[in-house]
Amino acid sequence: MVVTGNTTAAAQAPTASIRDVARQAGVSHVTVSRVINRHPNVSPATKERVEAAIEALGFRPSSTARALASGGAHQVTVITSDTSLYGYASTLRGVEEAARAAGVGVAISVLDSADPQVVQAAVDRVSDPREGAVIVLAFDKAGVRAMESLPPGVRTAAAVESIVGRRAGSKKKAAAWAWFDDTAAARTATEHLLALGHRTVHHLAIPSSTRVGDRQRGWEQILTEAGAPVPEPVRARGWTTADAHAAALDLLRSGRGGPGEPVTALLCGNDDQALGVLRAARDLGLSVPGDLSVVGFDDVPGAAFYAPSLTTVRFDFAALGRRTFELLGIGQRSSDSSEVVVPAPELVIRESSGPPR
Repeated sequence: MVVTGNTTAAAQAPTASIRDVARQAGVSHVTVSRVINRHPNVSPATKERVEAAIEALGFRPSSTARALASGGAHQVTVITSDTSLYGYASTLRGVEEAARAAGVGVAISVLDSADPQVVQAAVDRVSDPREGAVIVLAFDKAGVRAMESLPPGVRTAAAVESIVGRRAGSKKKAAAWAWFDDTAAARTATEHLLALGHRTVHHLAIPSSTRVGDRQRGWEQILTEAGAPVPEPVRARGWTTADAHAAALDLLRSGRGGPGEPVTALLCGNDDQALGVLRAARDLGLSVPGDLSVVGFDDVPGAAFYAPSLTTVRFDFAALGRRTFELLGIGQRSSDSSEVVVPAPELVIRESSGPPR
């Protein structure tokens, strides 16, 4: 077959996007989407301008745009931070499971930092309504910033910290969000340690999307209600086990339990931190749980095989991911509520917690 030069050029010409149409018509891409989907709240003059731009540019709405207009989608993009962290990776797995069951593809956009320009660039890449729906894992500042930055024309759902989710979601009325009750989980874990006879419980906090995370809030509530001392929370430099190990060494050497009162119980922000604490205790010649009781959060797959095995709060992150996908209303199952609390966390008692000496 012979292909002429003009035909080849036409075949290689770039396809106009919805943003090209928006620029040509002098409107937002959300307005273009409304015209395409025959939304009633568009003035006749604006509609005429957009239709003229569509004709001039030869724009053709994608099948994804039509699917969204009819309540479906062909692709969901997940905006997330570090996917090497257990909670993020497991939630993402749940999203993928639910999407696969609904016949929907999943793309991932990873946020390298919470820098506003980095977040905005990621949001801009997924804000075209033709690209499908968006899920945000808003467990940290970067994720919350991304959720708040998404335009209202983009179908959005988010997995969030509970208190943070309600606040951030109130700024984006179109968003739906799912969350664990971290406050109740921390209350349960702290009550367990106090019931064992510890005078108080120290807390090694994970980075949070707010100044005070829900886990810290629950820990403080129980200590206050019990009339126990509320120590200053210890903050590791980052999420890693090495960061937690360094912070725990500093705490355990400092005598911050009070005069003649060593630290006897430590509630860690997650299981990776707890692993660092177990190593720090070993380095200092402390026995667990004889000298120090340690409790984590998440129940990572290896928690039962730590030495000693780890008492921790189990979260079903995969269920969180599945429920977040369902909030988009894609496929056969959908939620009538814009706010979903996923199955209650469960305290799993193992060898790392016990009565003080």
